[in-house]
Amino acid sequence: MKNLGFLFLPAFGLLACTSSPPPPEPVSLFDGKSLQGWHVDVPGNDTLAIPENPFIVRNGLLVSLGTPGGHLITDSIFQDYRLEVEYRFAGEPGNCGVLVHASTPRALYGMFPRSLEVQMQHGNAGDFWCIVEDITVPDMEQRRGPKENWGGTEDKARHIANLTDGSEKPAGEWNSMVIECFGDAIKVWANGDLVNYGYGCTASKGQIALQAEGSEVEFRKLLLRPIKGLTE
Repeated sequence: MKNLGFLFLPAFGLLACTSSPPPPEPVSLFDGKSLQGWHVDVPGNDTLAIPENPFIVRNGLLVSLGTPGGHLITDSIFQDYRLEVEYRFAGEPGNCGVLVHASTPRALYGMFPRSLEVQMQHGNAGDFWCIVEDITVPDMEQRRGPKENWGGTEDKARHIANLTDGSEKPAGEWNSMVIECFGDAIKVWANGDLVNYGYGCTASKGQIALQAEGSEVEFRKLLLRPIKGLTE
């Protein structure tokens, strides 16, 4: 019986050697005190002697002041991840968004980078906006309109409505949003509700961007959990 124990050692050693490595550690995109790892693109600054920055850190929060219009863009490129966002409209509710798979800057209206926008506009959290990229969802014509109008440029039907109403919290309260990008699919949850799902996205990696689009928005969490690969 003692010798039998040795028969299991090679098999045990093989299992130990072939076990899966631990998953990558989550990455906080906001350190609570600076905009390190991000850069700002504000087209209106091109003609100003003293540029204006609509993105600041205030009381440990990342704040989009809403104006001047522009984007806060990660320096790194990301692929296959879950992005956990906690945000609120501290004053009047309005418009903002998280852009995933961002690439070419100012590709639409001389303002928006090529990307897929996950809408945060109050009352419409989780809508998709196609910005030179595209995506497919179930019930496409019902949620986007006639097929002949679809596209990602200025004259096309770029808006895809979300799946639910009533998933957001009242203005002034914190909302959670989870955006999962894996392969060519994107899923979005708002406060635990699945509010959108698309597949066949024309991009599968890129930068992440936050908007300044007219309304002040506070962010207290921007946590990226890699599903597999991470950055370039």
